[in-house]
Amino acid sequence: MKSEIDHLPERQQRELARLSEILLEEFDKAIAQATKPHKRDGKVYKIILFGSYARDDWVDEPANGYQSDFDLLIVVSHEDLTDIADYWYVAEDRIARDPGIARPVNIIVHSLDEVNSALKRGEYFWTDIARDGIALYELPCHPLATPMPLTSADAYRMAQEYFDHWIESAGRYLATGIGHSEKGWKNEAAFELHQATERYYICFLLVRTLYFPRSHNIKFLRSLSEDKDSRLVEAWPRDTKLDRARFERLKRAYVEARYSASYEISGEDLEALAVSVARLRGIVVAICTERLDQLKRAAD
Repeated sequence: MKSEIDHLPERQQRELARLSEILLEEFDKAIAQATKPHKRDGKVYKIILFGSYARDDWVDEPANGYQSDFDLLIVVSHEDLTDIADYWYVAEDRIARDPGIARPVNIIVHSLDEVNSALKRGEYFWTDIARDGIALYELPCHPLATPMPLTSADAYRMAQEYFDHWIESAGRYLATGIGHSEKGWKNEAAFELHQATERYYICFLLVRTLYFPRSHNIKFLRSLSEDKDSRLVEAWPRDTKLDRARFERLKRAYVEARYSASYEISGEDLEALAVSVARLRGIVVAICTERLDQLKRAAD
């Protein structure tokens, strides 16, 4: 695996160094009070940069709403150490508030066994990371497995099953969200539109990569998805502050629309968001159909 980031500007290199420092510091603090040996003696084996900053095709136009995220895979010694709330929440909060880090950061955390099992199954998301990822930090003697090829027939079967399930699930939430919006049930509609959005991105990621991260953060899912296919960018207008604020309000709806008395969203916002989610659906269906046709031809 590559380990050099000299293709990046100095500012991004400094940000990545700071990210690694924070992640390792907060992990050490999180396991310090653990009682079980596999947690107390837990290790971060690798911090891997993947996505556009690893491939050298990032975008950095924050004023226009187009800015690539840093995507990081943290590989740990045991699956119990992957829980974000228990071991990584404070690190994420510090990163979000750190003035020295100027762009969004997404992290996924998996055990080495999980990653290597996925590589041995030939899952595309992981083989892409093994090929293009850059190790910002790693302990010796804990290598990634050699990626194994997935048979064309298995890839097509898995992708088709994922598509059939998730496109139907997302569609139900979209229809319910629109219906509740028309009845004036705004918070319910916001939550359901969030769930539709989440499921459309999950559908795309599974068909394209056979993986999706355990996250309800639709901004993160959008970033991962758009990194795989830039056609998805067209789903969401983001040229104005209003456009960006609407998406942020939708992102917050997963928790706040259900549990916060202060959450508010207008009928106009819901109407605009429903249009975008419907547009997202059309793009996802088109891209996934294209991908499934490719996989079917390969399988045949």
